[in-house]
Amino acid sequence: MTRPSKPRIFVDADVIFAGSAAPSEYGASLVVLRLGEITLIECVTSEQAMTEVERNLAAKIPAKLATFRHLASRCLQVVPDPPPEDLVAYHGHADPKDLPLLVAAHQAGCSHLVTFNLRHYGHSPPVVVQTPGAFLLTIRGLLVGMGT
Repeated sequence: MTRPSKPRIFVDADVIFAGSAAPSEYGASLVVLRLGEITLIECVTSEQAMTEVERNLAAKIPAKLATFRHLASRCLQVVPDPPPEDLVAYHGHADPKDLPLLVAAHQAGCSHLVTFNLRHYGHSPPVVVQTPGAFLLTIRGLLVGMGT
């Protein structure tokens, strides 16, 4: 019997930041990261996103940098940023600042990009773009379906 592959998702910097700074264990961003930590899903991010999280936490909540580094080491696979020439084919699918994230997600074979910045992504991106809460509902539906 073939096992279904784990969902492979791309986690945007804002979700990693929110998960690292979460005041409780029940926030959707932290739950997404914990699902990666316990290997129910594969969480992927890019060098660009990691740099952004590090910079923003250092500036806003430096006490959470250790939490971020611990989470990242346990649940995130970091992929390289795509070269500029790879972005051309995806022009119009995202704001220019977020286009490298979308391309990295697609190139890494992710089915979803989890972000709070839905408005930064255009129509028909090559991956499903969802908020952490919406993604958790998707995963819940998949898990419920497995029981039938």
